[in-house]
Amino acid sequence: MSVDRVAIAREMIAHYNAQDADAYVAAMTDDACEATYRGAVLRDGREGVRSGLKAMFAQYPENRAEILSALELGETVLLHEKVARAADGEKFEVMSIYSFEGDKVSRVEFIR
Repeated sequence: MSVDRVAIAREMIAHYNAQDADAYVAAMTDDACEATYRGAVLRDGREGVRSGLKAMFAQYPENRAEILSALELGETVLLHEKVARAADGEKFEVMSIYSFEGDKVSRVEFIR
């Protein structure tokens, strides 16, 4: 059975936009992390990602990401996103690299 990893990443962004950290991390391995590209880990482990997202959602209650494009190669998904912290606030683009182990995300790296 083939895994649609782009669909999983898109679903994670839908949970992110709904500010549902629990549903977001449900698609991750227990030891997953979020990090800068080839750099420092920002949120470590499923629980670290969950608590970090909850803190960010509290700080930016209007934060949303729009997927501009998506690519998949093997067990990696690349999303090009436009993020807005508030409807009339700062907007920026980011490339997010989702590394998968089967149907679960083990690492997300951000290029900004």
